Amino acid sequence: MSGVEKNIRPVSLRAFVGELFSAGGMRPGEADWFAESIVQANLWGIDSHGVIRVPTYFSRVLSGAINRRPSIRTYRKAPALTLLDADGAAGAVAGRAAMEQAIADARAHGVGVCGVTNSNHFGAAALYSRLTVEQDMVGLAMTNVKPLIAAPGAKAPVAGNNPFSIAVPTYCAFPFSLDMSISVAAGGKLRLAAARGERIPLDWAVDQDGQPTDDPQAALNGFLLPIGGYKGLGLAYAVDILSGVITGGLFADQMRSMYHDPDLPSGTGHLMIAMDLKAWIAPEEMKRRMEHYHSFLQSIPMAEGAGPLVFPGEPEARQELRRRKEGIPIPGSTLETLEQLGVRHGVRSRLETI
Repeated sequence: MSGVEKNIRPVSLRAFVGELFSAGGMRPGEADWFAESIVQANLWGIDSHGVIRVPTYFSRVLSGAINRRPSIRTYRKAPALTLLDADGAAGAVAGRAAMEQAIADARAHGVGVCGVTNSNHFGAAALYSRLTVEQDMVGLAMTNVKPLIAAPGAKAPVAGNNPFSIAVPTYCAFPFSLDMSISVAAGGKLRLAAARGERIPLDWAVDQDGQPTDDPQAALNGFLLPIGGYKGLGLAYAVDILSGVITGGLFADQMRSMYHDPDLPSGTGHLMIAMDLKAWIAPEEMKRRMEHYHSFLQSIPMAEGAGPLVFPGEPEARQELRRRKEGIPIPGSTLETLEQLGVRHGVRSRLETI
């Protein structure tokens, strides 16, 4: 199987990963959500945040770097404002708890803001911002990570790629869902390229000597590059301040990498915001206005060969429809590792190909 990419049935992939995390000692409900968050990233086509990360996550669960049975607690509270200590939980578990708290506060106050300290990598930011859409709310989600982006001219990383996401209800087949990191390409894309034996564009990263490289492994040993130069760095600083500095959590050089410090909690921080849309506008009016916005984008004349403009989230919605039918493509090396872990830990679920 090694080196042979196969399309795996999403339901079987979710069941397998959930059972694996349960076998590692996580509570079944939290293990299932962790698995769902990972497979959902694959369904959207965000493979850099999908099952390729499971071996690393699972190793951290076994080592205790991710707390298998955390006691997430509120340590500061004010109207519409909450701070949570995640107790070293998986980032997906802490992220969902935080956004659910923000949603609850938004129901009571029109807006809810929830900060998180002492967490871990939470995967795709859209997983959390989109939790608000089903509640007729606008959602914002962000997180900080250990510095791995180099400033122009710098010889060391100065900021994390610190992703953020904004989700807005459209009341149609897909929400507006912006999800972006501050680097030109996420580190997970480098790992995916390395797993597939592919090269990367020269503007994604530099090697340890600060030179552009198309070798994903050399890039992983070096530094990512920011979008928009110093403008991107400014965004990275802002997300770090909102996720780490003001919450009392870790930030900048205080943080740890789950790859360079595999047996230590990352100390990651998150910030979740939910805004109750119904306090401002009726759903029917919002739908009409968003339809107009979408139509406006699609009316823009495009150069020959270029497709029409779409909302962020629309390509992911189309990809999800395809992958639910055709399966999720998983690199052979990743499949082999998953099956070995499954055998070692008594996982009964099977990875079914399509």
